[in-house]
Amino acid sequence: MDDPIRTHVDHHTGIARLTLNRPEQRNPLSTNMMRSVTVSLRKLSDDKDVRVVVLCASGPVFSAGHDLSEMVGRSLDDEREIFEVCTEMMDTVQAIPQPVIAAVQGPAIAAGCQLAASCDLVVASSTAVFGTPGVRIGLFCSTPMVALSRAVGRKRAMQMVLTGETIDAATAADWGLVNLVASPDELDVCVNGLATRITEASPLTLAIGKQAFYRQIDLPQDEAYELMAETMADNAVTCDAQEGMRAFLAKRKPNWTGK
Repeated sequence: MDDPIRTHVDHHTGIARLTLNRPEQRNPLSTNMMRSVTVSLRKLSDDKDVRVVVLCASGPVFSAGHDLSEMVGRSLDDEREIFEVCTEMMDTVQAIPQPVIAAVQGPAIAAGCQLAASCDLVVASSTAVFGTPGVRIGLFCSTPMVALSRAVGRKRAMQMVLTGETIDAATAADWGLVNLVASPDELDVCVNGLATRITEASPLTLAIGKQAFYRQIDLPQDEAYELMAETMADNAVTCDAQEGMRAFLAKRKPNWTGK
């Protein structure tokens, strides 16, 4: 079987696109699909030309979630493996230095919703919907709930996982799951505009900032300030930070070196 994903790097813009490519099956997150996404993300993380990763999907559905055919009649160890592979993929999205933007063109359901929520930013088509309907088939969306509750907060996450009802893109934006909503024909333009804006920054600074965000977000405020003060001091003495400040003072465009 051919690769369940497609990867394309535009070396001119610095934008990479990783596309889930099982549209006829609604892009299920099979173990093969998830492993492929993880491997591709790690390869992209090592590519110095890649400044932003766009995670998208072919066909009308972003992802319908886990491949349930893999989960019927399996042992406990088999089931554990599926969710270990899933967790590894979600962690990798946030671990790579480049910002990852989910471009959600259609339904993002269950683990598909989790994948979108795990991305650093989300741009959705106005026709997209998000949901965690596992409760309706006796399989509570416990792992999707981890990413979802960190994006939309406790009460709204509980509403989604307890009812299994979907929310539309506008509601997802209002709740904090989605950054931007675009019409279907403007989705790519909106995603590319956001990605391009990000590529204007120093790749080193972006990497420092992304990892700092996830390190501090769940810490008590005093611990977060202590850790981030040291992080910012370390950042300030990098070549790119020094160049950026000098460029700002001289009213010129900075020349990033990634150091």
